Amino acid sequence: MIRVVLVEEMGLLRGALRAVLSNEADLEVVADLPGRTGLVGVLRDLRPDVLVIDVDLSGTDAMSVIRRFGAKVPGCAVLALSTRRRPEVLREALRVGVRGFVGKDLPPAELARLVRTVATGELVVDPVAAVAALTPSEGPLTGREREVLRAVAEGLPLKEIAGRLHLAHGTVRNHLSTILRKTGTRNRLEAVRHAQRAGWF
Repeated sequence: MIRVVLVEEMGLLRGALRAVLSNEADLEVVADLPGRTGLVGVLRDLRPDVLVIDVDLSGTDAMSVIRRFGAKVPGCAVLALSTRRRPEVLREALRVGVRGFVGKDLPPAELARLVRTVATGELVVDPVAAVAALTPSEGPLTGREREVLRAVAEGLPLKEIAGRLHLAHGTVRNHLSTILRKTGTRNRLEAVRHAQRAGWF
């Protein structure tokens, strides 16, 4: 018997998912929750084999939650459900130890099969998200802006960046201001991390 904990904030969808999984002879939904509140305690007490979790939970950094409980509940495979099939979301999910990443529009019968698959230790990735993650994305930055940000990632001061790229110091500063605006970040370090997560360089 594969023991499952389900986390989905939409009540109707959570009920439907629970019904589908509970209808399988080899699957048992031992708990279903609308959010992360109490999740770690439930996982620690019930020791499920699989956690099926909506990683689009409003007001929650689901990836941080997954990272934190992973050490406390070893052996529990995570199957992430998401409507965001962007490459950076998939990369972050895999980075925190998610074993399955699929869209929320998958057929109910397919969900049961995927729960069984991740329970055996196999990795399952939504093909749409996988293709997006494997396809390099340049994002909103121009080629020159990516060059500036790469140099920033190396830890070079503005003067050296300007010299390397044959730009005026003020031009480098202008590029950095544009980069921060386009990435919605507050400083150079955040911009570099954002670009790395998104696979822009």
